[in-house]
Amino acid sequence: MSITTKTGDRGETSLFGGMRVPKDHIRIECNGAIDELNSRIGLLRAHLSGDHPWQGRLLALQRDLMLMMSHIATPPDCTKENKKKHPDHGIEACEEWIIECKDHLSGHKLAFILPGGSIVSAQCHLIRTATRTAERLLVTLNRKELLPSYVLPYFNRISDLFYLLAMVDLKMNEIIPDQFMLFPSQK
Repeated sequence: MSITTKTGDRGETSLFGGMRVPKDHIRIECNGAIDELNSRIGLLRAHLSGDHPWQGRLLALQRDLMLMMSHIATPPDCTKENKKKHPDHGIEACEEWIIECKDHLSGHKLAFILPGGSIVSAQCHLIRTATRTAERLLVTLNRKELLPSYVLPYFNRISDLFYLLAMVDLKMNEIIPDQFMLFPSQK
């Protein structure tokens, strides 16, 4: 099987169902940003030990992102049915993990921090910012064509989660983050 099809040589690609669109079409831009986000999560996983407690949850998140990409690539007027499941359960999974992180950080005031401190924490911040980039593009797409209702909240939770995971990693490694300022709600 060849990966080179040459069908994209003129700056077009296909959406689910076969419709050809320019490679800068908003659906393709969204999926490109999500693909980058997923790759960053993969890099984080590569920095963690195989038995690290985050591995399974990160893998599940990566799989959810792939499913969402499939649905984002499906235009509303597509005549072919996309039978892939919707990962709408992911919001709850993120919220559960967020609660666990908050419990782990109890007593710590949350702040705008300068990314860094450890490789894992820095990777979490790269994931958080990549999530925000994807989210902004998804908002643009959603204004034109409604996305499944879980997509925007899911991305918002992913961003919150990776901020907290960065903080948890710093705490676990007894690293004090470089604070810029406390969140207004923490003053």
